Amino acid sequence: MTNKDIIFREIRHLRGPSMWTYRPVLEAIVDIGDLEDCPSNTIPGYYERLKAMLPSLYEHRCSYGEPGGFLRRVEEGTWPAHILEHVTLELQNLAGLPGGFGKARETSERGVYKVIVRAWEEQVTRAALHEARELIMAAMEDRPFDVDAAVERLADLADSRCLGPSTASIVDAADDRDIPYIRLLETGNLVQLGYGAAMRRIWTAETDRTSAIAEGISRDKDLTKSLLQSCGVPVPEGREVDSAEDAWDAAEDIGLPVCVKPIDGNHGRGVFIDIHSREDVEMAYGVAVDEGSGVLVERSIPGSEHRLLVIGGKLVAANRGDVVKVTGDGQHTVRELIDIQINSDPRRGPSESHPLSNIRIDSAARIELSRQKLDAESVPADGREVLIQRNANHEFDVTDEVHPETAEIAALAARIVGLDIAGIDLVCEDISKPLAAQGGAIVEVNAGPGLLMHLKPGVGKPRPVGQAIVDHLFPNGNSGRIPVVGITGSYGKTTVGELLARLLTLSGKHTGLACSKGVFFDRRQSEKGDCARWEYANRILMNRAIEAAVFENGTDTIATEGLAYDRCQVGIITNIEASRHTGRNYIDTPGQVYNVMRTQVDLVLKNGAAVLNAREPDLVEMAELCDGEVIYFAYDPSLAVITEHLEKDRRAVIVRYGQIMLACAEGEISLAKLKDVPITDGGKDVAQTENVLAAVAAAWALGVSQDVMRTGIETYFIEQQ
Repeated sequence: MTNKDIIFREIRHLRGPSMWTYRPVLEAIVDIGDLEDCPSNTIPGYYERLKAMLPSLYEHRCSYGEPGGFLRRVEEGTWPAHILEHVTLELQNLAGLPGGFGKARETSERGVYKVIVRAWEEQVTRAALHEARELIMAAMEDRPFDVDAAVERLADLADSRCLGPSTASIVDAADDRDIPYIRLLETGNLVQLGYGAAMRRIWTAETDRTSAIAEGISRDKDLTKSLLQSCGVPVPEGREVDSAEDAWDAAEDIGLPVCVKPIDGNHGRGVFIDIHSREDVEMAYGVAVDEGSGVLVERSIPGSEHRLLVIGGKLVAANRGDVVKVTGDGQHTVRELIDIQINSDPRRGPSESHPLSNIRIDSAARIELSRQKLDAESVPADGREVLIQRNANHEFDVTDEVHPETAEIAALAARIVGLDIAGIDLVCEDISKPLAAQGGAIVEVNAGPGLLMHLKPGVGKPRPVGQAIVDHLFPNGNSGRIPVVGITGSYGKTTVGELLARLLTLSGKHTGLACSKGVFFDRRQSEKGDCARWEYANRILMNRAIEAAVFENGTDTIATEGLAYDRCQVGIITNIEASRHTGRNYIDTPGQVYNVMRTQVDLVLKNGAAVLNAREPDLVEMAELCDGEVIYFAYDPSLAVITEHLEKDRRAVIVRYGQIMLACAEGEISLAKLKDVPITDGGKDVAQTENVLAAVAAAWALGVSQDVMRTGIETYFIEQQ
């Protein structure tokens, strides 16, 4: 009996940097059974069927480094795990998650592979892995598989779980500036930018600087108008009304035409402009009253509606909206004309990824049609223009046309309401001229404005509004980072972590520590047990009080969970004893142990430092991988690597004459005598002495003063009793 199948033994979510890549991935442990004896070139028609099912695989270059490279591998003969990697990535790509990292690697067990693929969103990638398996087996067994349906399922899942385009534009801009981020809701748009005390939070286009008071003011259009008017900002004359009759009284007082709208509505729902008759005023009131808690009647401003985006007191983007019309052909109904002439535009659609919304016949559209003696099922005469919507999508980018005075008025309006990010709606005939000269006015100030119209305008140039928000939150090159220290190695990690956290606390920084003894905030223990895990490190990075963070990372954590931080200021590797780490998680060789541990060095920032044990040849070799400085520590100062290191004007922490010395090209400074450092037993305990050296080297890299380091290491053992 044969077993020609692809079986997932386990699928792990590596939520941060790992031995594979800096980005989150899924690592699938895949058992291909007897298919190990059936490379793709041995299955009749397999190459042709796979290529026909998923022709876009042609773009995958694979090891040949050119289009068609992967398909060439399939034709020449490759194994299902490798094919699973590429098909998964391509299905994600077709579902709207482009690009991505992928690998397929054999394990020590015959027929068992690790398949690693970029996980933009865990559940989407898990689904893509399973869809890819079904597609591959269908191609292998010569049976049908509905690729379009699979892609649609994945796209729907991605749409429901991935960040929306507005939030994604901000996160991408932060990533471009090397500012870390943490998604705080599994399916929402609440995101933390930065770590610990340096963090900021966003929720789509609202930030932790957006006050609840300002947001409440913006919802109340009458209050907003009153505040703006008191500061000299042009607004339309009008008042709140409480009945259809009162609406007509207000319209008569103001003078026709008028605008009728909800007092606290949004997205243009229930807004009617350019109304000229009592009948229309009363109909508009009936719709508007259902959209909000009250109704406003205002003077109708001539011209087009514009949306001006103000961020941090500056105008960064502007769009103009136009009315929506269809032209009759004497054959189709108004409803059909909308679908044929408007909604067929590929820029329109129901999802957040579409810059323009589909036009539907709602209550407002029905009123507009009735004013033209039509309804949705009417067939307009050939050539007749039919108005569907007066305040349509803002699809025309006009940022470069905005008059400077108008830009200043928009920024003033945002400041008056108190919003750090605001969408200012104004109506005028020509945005390139001052408002006063043409009777223009600001009609609304909106909190949490949509960004998609500026990212993907229907006509005109996209604007980098995500970047503007990030620059507003992190001015002057602020990185949003706190000192983060990661520690790995075969032994001594916990002691190094405890001691270093103590030194940082003594230096005045509120410090978080996650290690195998628990979670500590300064000297307070909040969790007990083994907390050297992704979950606990992530909690510390989400803590706004934390000014420095120290994390112990075992090889099992790195191999099965990934690291909780994207980069670190200091990365420490205490030692390598490969036999302590093999035999688990398909890590079976010293080379694989090396690759897991090197992750800690790979993450060191350019202005950071790797702290490495100079007596370990593998760690000396690893020094070349560090983007920042390398500080060696050594119990034996006569090591050749220490001599060469110091000759290159680099730093080391060593033991000489029974003392801990801070060494560099200029000389050596005595920090403390070993007999005064209880944990070292006067230097007799070599392992504990090395732990102290490693902690001192990291503290030195972080700018902790010598007095604090000395006090910390000389009192550490005493206070631990």
